[in-house]
Amino acid sequence: MKLFVLLSRFPYPLEKGDKLRAFHQIKELSKQHEIVLCALSDQKVAQSSIDKLQEYCKAIHIIKLPKWKIYWNLFWQLLFTDKSLQVVYFYNKSAQKKILKLIQEHQPDHIYCQLIRVAEYIKNIPIPKTLDYMDALARGMERRIAQSPFYIKWFLTTETTRLKRYEHQIFNAFDNLTIISEQDKNLIVHIKNDSIQIIRNGVDYEMFKFQENFEKKYDLIFTGNMAYPPNIDSVVYLVNEVMPLVWEKYPDVKLVITGAEPDKKVLQLASKNVEVTGWVKDITTYYAAAKIFVAPMQIGTGLQNKLLEAMAMKIPCVTSQLANNALGAEHQNSILIGNQPEEYCQHIISLLENKTLYNNIATSGYDFVKKNYTWEGTTQKLNELIINTKKQ
Repeated sequence: MKLFVLLSRFPYPLEKGDKLRAFHQIKELSKQHEIVLCALSDQKVAQSSIDKLQEYCKAIHIIKLPKWKIYWNLFWQLLFTDKSLQVVYFYNKSAQKKILKLIQEHQPDHIYCQLIRVAEYIKNIPIPKTLDYMDALARGMERRIAQSPFYIKWFLTTETTRLKRYEHQIFNAFDNLTIISEQDKNLIVHIKNDSIQIIRNGVDYEMFKFQENFEKKYDLIFTGNMAYPPNIDSVVYLVNEVMPLVWEKYPDVKLVITGAEPDKKVLQLASKNVEVTGWVKDITTYYAAAKIFVAPMQIGTGLQNKLLEAMAMKIPCVTSQLANNALGAEHQNSILIGNQPEEYCQHIISLLENKTLYNNIATSGYDFVKKNYTWEGTTQKLNELIINTKKQ
């Protein structure tokens, strides 16, 4: 089959969750299908990134979204319409014409698009199509309201309402709907949300693999896109609420925070015991240099790829119930779950002090992800959805 894949961002480099998911799905789907990639972009895409995708795509088209048009559109739509700004940011009429022309030119058998951000472009096209919600964007936005400054609450509340409405409205425009976890599926407001198919993420086990005898420079590590509000909230909570309790007993414990585009709030956390690296070329060297992965996620939706990667490298993980609801690991077997700062602190200290517990959690966590999270296995389910879709 010929698949037309429409994305809101070019899926490389892999510094964001949506890019990671799209890249590996394209890689797997290309083994059986001809891929035509169409990616929107509000910035220049490096030729090296394009070259990487050319390994898996028959054709690649990048549609530039001028920043001035984006900002004007956001301002106008916010004040004079009830459209979701997540959708508005990525939509303009010029891009719509280009996408329709490309579809007519390539005559795909199926259209696959990721996130409701791009659904507006192809919702009325009479070709079998699949929408990957990926996660429940509206609920993720809603969870940020309570902890945001008063001057942002109005915007977040407004956008939450608009997103919920759009997630519902777009539902029936697609033959197939997919999402990353059971938890997120249940957060999509629609009477038929049980028809949404769960397509999990996987792990690149060639990249994220256990590195024995690697020097452990850090006791704890947190990784992720550090401009992403749930990650910012998580590390601020970790450093300000959890780590003081740990440092009371072990004052020399060191934490490294690694990830692209660290927000000002993240940069301010740096100290003699907290290192903030920003983007790094090879994240696996930082995983391998750390003893314990800690992700006390308090807000957000979706599946935490960082947990999958750490577990694949046999690093014991401590996280929140919210994050584990999507992951599905067993507490005190494959993972340790905290709810309060005192619980996180106790889990961290237990892993530092108890070598048997450390090894058991590390090994069970590895076995868990290896069994449940492979790109080959998860994308095969997506592939079956696509090939079994009846033509309209």
